Amino acid sequence: MHSNYIRRSRILAVVSLGTILSCSLVGYAQSLNRQIGTQFTATADPLVPRPHTKSCVVPLFTNYQFAFFSETTQNYQFAPPANCPGPWNKVVLDIDFSETAGRQFDRTASLYMGNTNLYFGTTPEPIRTAANAWHIERDITDYSALLANPQQGFMILQNCTTDCPPPYNTLLTGVFTVSASVEFFPTPGQGPAPRVADEVLPLVQTNAGGSNFPAFLFSPTDQFSTTFSLPQNIEQAYLDVIAQSQSTDEQWYGCFPNDLGSINEVYLCGNTDFRETEVTIDGQPAGIAPVSPWVYTGFLPDQWRPMPAAQTLDFIPYRVNLTPFASMLNDGQPHTIALSVFNDDSYFSAAASLLLYLDRGSAEVTGALTQNTLTVPSPVVSENLQGTSTVTGTIGVTSARSYTIAGYVKTSHGQVSTSISQQQNFSSTQTIDFDVVNFTVLDQNTDVETNVISSTTVNDNQGTTVIQEKFGFPIAVDFVFPTNTTFGFTVATTQKYTASKKVSVNGTVTDYTSVTNSVEGSDVTPPSSSQHYSFFDLNGRPYDCRIATQNNVLTSVSVGCNH
Repeated sequence: MHSNYIRRSRILAVVSLGTILSCSLVGYAQSLNRQIGTQFTATADPLVPRPHTKSCVVPLFTNYQFAFFSETTQNYQFAPPANCPGPWNKVVLDIDFSETAGRQFDRTASLYMGNTNLYFGTTPEPIRTAANAWHIERDITDYSALLANPQQGFMILQNCTTDCPPPYNTLLTGVFTVSASVEFFPTPGQGPAPRVADEVLPLVQTNAGGSNFPAFLFSPTDQFSTTFSLPQNIEQAYLDVIAQSQSTDEQWYGCFPNDLGSINEVYLCGNTDFRETEVTIDGQPAGIAPVSPWVYTGFLPDQWRPMPAAQTLDFIPYRVNLTPFASMLNDGQPHTIALSVFNDDSYFSAAASLLLYLDRGSAEVTGALTQNTLTVPSPVVSENLQGTSTVTGTIGVTSARSYTIAGYVKTSHGQVSTSISQQQNFSSTQTIDFDVVNFTVLDQNTDVETNVISSTTVNDNQGTTVIQEKFGFPIAVDFVFPTNTTFGFTVATTQKYTASKKVSVNGTVTDYTSVTNSVEGSDVTPPSSSQHYSFFDLNGRPYDCRIATQNNVLTSVSVGCNH
């Protein structure tokens, strides 16, 4: 269930997200309230860079309140701006949140255009004595094909106040007010517009009761899948994936192997601490998406107020390149694209969108998948524990794979071959010191790291393009019980999201992008946190912003945050 409290009995667990009813490289979650000495939510994240041209703003909805379960879904009607016709140079989604003073759980929020997800994130827990506000914006230019025609959309934010089940109906008072709009920047003059997907197709989970937004995956065998009838001139294909941990799996990075259930006293979850999203096409392994260790403000409220953890307010999708399978998708037959979460221990919420780039000079594109060495993961577990009444030692999990997926298509502009060589490396160490008789001492130090290194080589009649990408999102959490802090234990958390992309054409570097988002937080009295966000590319001014908090107020903002 959504919560900001600690369950205490024989078992101690940390819980914050779920539901009361059922117990691209860069993202931007920018607070407009970087006021030193205040508790307003603040991040070091930058705003979306915008062109210096006149834009058109299309409101989606204004000041919609999410107070009750009956108001969980806000529908809206969208129409593209007549005075800013496409193709667009850039398209930006803006969402403004406010939250009344009082008490409320952290909530999951998501926004869809049609059935396609454009935003997925969570909310901070409220300030007890003052209203709070924060701002989200996303570059959705890649999704421009969705915006060419009028359609209906919706936002989901499940909240409750007086309609909560007891005792929360008298405790929770926080109400969210949300406004959303889309800003369109026309392509100036006769300049070329950026190449964007020709079709954007959402995966949709349907059952006897209708469709789930987002989808729910309760076990490793659950699949979020959709069968498509696709165009037959696909040249490139990508899948944007979000997998959000919920309920038992909320702190999946602290989970134990199942054989240690008798001493699994902190996070309660099993199946080890290795999670990974597996992507398949017609049952064949087609790609992987690492599961991001997002930390929500309910874990712990004093640690993450006013500054949340990395991407807490705005999850960044992971893009899986499916281009080697283009020829297979072009055969005129229905194809099922699915994702599942390896070691899911109940449960994950998921969203995924298929982006297709078509050969506009051909009605049908042929080719072949020439290589696919991707297999299901086989993590290795090691347990080095000593003692019976007091158990100390380490639990380790590793997963290392190298694989290649390659294929080609015969297009109107010649044959295009794509080969993706990827390395996935996962490692974790849980260092524990547990009193398993009286449970008066529970010390668990978690250190989890996922790295993906990818090299994509594209050969066509223009030569050779090499795209090198690196992704990492490690997390370290030190949990100590007992202490004399507010919640009876202390937690120190460190995250460091890194992503880079280098593009070389015939040996010459044509593009480079790098982002690093480092976050630290501790509830050791006085609670404190800090964030350092840096971004660099070849096309603009670098961004480098640092903020820090102490005693739940913002204490410093660097000069670089204003650039």
